[in-house]
Amino acid sequence: MIAESQRDLEAYPRGPADRDAWILAHRGPRPAHDPARPQAWFLEEERAASGEMVRVATLLLTNRECPWRCLMCDLWKGTLPRKVPPGAIPQQIRHALDRLGPARQLKLYNSGSFFDAGAVPREDHAAIARLARGFERVIVESHPALIGGACLRFRDLLVQSGAAVACKAPRLEVAIGLETAHPQVLERLNKRMTPDQFAAAAAFLRDHDIALRVFILVQPPFLAEAEALEWAVRSVHLAFDCGASAVSLIPTRPGNGALDALARRGEFSPPRLATLEAATAAAVRLGRGRVFADLWDLGPFSQCAACFPARMVRLREMNRSQQVPPPVACAGCGP
Repeated sequence: MIAESQRDLEAYPRGPADRDAWILAHRGPRPAHDPARPQAWFLEEERAASGEMVRVATLLLTNRECPWRCLMCDLWKGTLPRKVPPGAIPQQIRHALDRLGPARQLKLYNSGSFFDAGAVPREDHAAIARLARGFERVIVESHPALIGGACLRFRDLLVQSGAAVACKAPRLEVAIGLETAHPQVLERLNKRMTPDQFAAAAAFLRDHDIALRVFILVQPPFLAEAEALEWAVRSVHLAFDCGASAVSLIPTRPGNGALDALARRGEFSPPRLATLEAATAAAVRLGRGRVFADLWDLGPFSQCAACFPARMVRLREMNRSQQVPPPVACAGCGP
């Protein structure tokens, strides 16, 4: 057992500045990265708003760490301690696109906010827009606090870039991490955002014809398993109420140091695969827009090796068809 003094040291602070320091203190070392290379690049298939399955070129860019210290975030492991030089982000994009096959949509995910000038230099936006020519849609991530004029300028650069070569301009889509509609839990995640601020950012995007995608955590810290499904569905409702065209459900993953400390205190436990499965099924049944379960590395969330492959097939089918297949029957763990 952990000594009581150690438990006191691991108590999660109340104030944002103290939380920042606490989260940083529980991190491990940051790996070294090359600012000329993205973290990863791959092709994936995703159901578009039209109902078609389209190929998406997904790039995980290397850039400076996000200025927000979110409690659940482990993306800092793929970031740099300093701003990338101008030209580095376009270089990363070219490197990845030269190695990927054709795709209709482009995701530029960057371990933070695309509209954070410390992560993606503003002077690179025009070059990025030129590299996006030929794609139907460009999807980037942003914190709600950065939703504003920079979004409109980048949207306009996409339009101008397409017009320069007489091709249809990609539509801009911005992905925002709502995380949860539970106001007290959201506040404790240290994201420095409220549900009302999320709604205001979503309204800005809607008013300027910029599409919205929303990330939602399944079973974030400070939320018991018994409440996880309810709050995941309530969060999906809020996302669609605010105009989202797609929602991604992400199981809250341990391993970033801070969540592991909360787990030792009994304030966090990762969701079971069954919880993610139930949340995805409930959200799909709403029929309000596309719902995607995040399928990356779900093995640790499974309690049964026998039915895990079948449950993965079921989740993948929900992502593709936006229909809910029959539950998986398992002699070991039940439906």
